[in-house]
Amino acid sequence: MVESKQAHLQFLVFSLFLLYWHQIPIGAQVVGNANIFTSCTHLIYQLHHYHSHWVFGAGQEIEFDYRNGNDKGPEHWGELKKEWAACKYGKLQSPIDLSDDRATKVISSSEDLQMSYKPCNATMKNEGHYIAMEWEGDAGSVKINGTDYFLKQCHWHTPSEHSINGIRYDLELHMLHRSPDLNNKAVVALLFKIGSPNPLLSKVHNGLESMIGTKETQLELTDPSEIKWSSLKFYRYIGSLTTPPCTEGVIWIVNEMVNTVSKEQLELLKQAVYDYAKMNARPSQPLNDRDIMLYSTLLRQPVLRN
Repeated sequence: MVESKQAHLQFLVFSLFLLYWHQIPIGAQVVGNANIFTSCTHLIYQLHHYHSHWVFGAGQEIEFDYRNGNDKGPEHWGELKKEWAACKYGKLQSPIDLSDDRATKVISSSEDLQMSYKPCNATMKNEGHYIAMEWEGDAGSVKINGTDYFLKQCHWHTPSEHSINGIRYDLELHMLHRSPDLNNKAVVALLFKIGSPNPLLSKVHNGLESMIGTKETQLELTDPSEIKWSSLKFYRYIGSLTTPPCTEGVIWIVNEMVNTVSKEQLELLKQAVYDYAKMNARPSQPLNDRDIMLYSTLLRQPVLRN
């Protein structure tokens, strides 16, 4: 079936090329052949890109997506499976909008949050709705109030899922940690805007490129400490996973510092996702009177929410 689709697509590409060429007058062909060639090359590239997703996703049913108004969109996640009911009825859902004004407590020290990461072998995987980097051994941990949560994987969402003062950024990185018994989760989230290339994404560039039409690829030794983090100011609250089953009780740590990612890196992350997701960010969820802790060495006066 896949071979038949591939042959059909190749015929379609060739036919479109001839159609584009023969609809242009001879003079225009001579004068503007470079532009025509560029346009056709771009068309062929795009069709090849979609074909890669087509082949890779063949036979795989998309369980949920991010399109508003769609039967499998975010507003319907909790109805698709009984195990996903928390997506609809949960009161501690993520993501949320964060701000200093919403903080119920300000802590002027980050001592109860300690990060200690180290290089480890990793695998990059195409999970359908996002690209994930999974560490295969001990990549280090984050200690929260004396409890160690070990880094297992990181993945990206675009645009950002969390917002600060109502602003959603271009990209959000989630670093998923688990307790030793695997029952508890903590996620460190970092925000990105378009700007200079991100060093970590630059190092795994080849792995990202190979994700287009591929399920997974092995990476070289990858150091999580290269993910830039600032302890000057961050938010902490109890929320949920942002994808089904939307499990609650997750400790969220959202860094206020905004990193940069190049436009090319952002597009590469989007292209590698095989379900054609132009975005894979869940809409903001109600706060429902939850406590938000603001850790800041810059603010020392308590902030109380009305």
